[in-house]
Amino acid sequence: MTSSVPASALDLAVAARLKRSADGLLPAIAQQYDTGEVLMLGWMDDEALHRTLTTGRCTYWSRSRQEYWVKGDTSGHVQHVKSVALDCDADTVLVKVDQVGAACHTGARTCFDADVLFDADAVSLGE
Repeated sequence: MTSSVPASALDLAVAARLKRSADGLLPAIAQQYDTGEVLMLGWMDDEALHRTLTTGRCTYWSRSRQEYWVKGDTSGHVQHVKSVALDCDADTVLVKVDQVGAACHTGARTCFDADVLFDADAVSLGE
């Protein structure tokens, strides 16, 4: 990726609102639509967002491989898009999905359950 935004079929009104990082990307949080479970974080540029909005499947930009990837194409762990929203600053995308199988590349349901740094339910706070 370069700092310039590549040509995309993304609606120009949507593209004009986005606040991208220096490399043209937005963080995209995938959340299970019916439970609220946070599944993973990926990265999207304008084209990945366009593909996500028009295909009903999450498309991300791989920063390590420098290519687009559709969640589930190789693993079978598909993300069916239910809704897409921008945060209040238009610098993060929330994609509510119906996750089939694991969301994490490790095979876990979510990327956020293996390394818990703090859990208020497990800590006695001044009792």
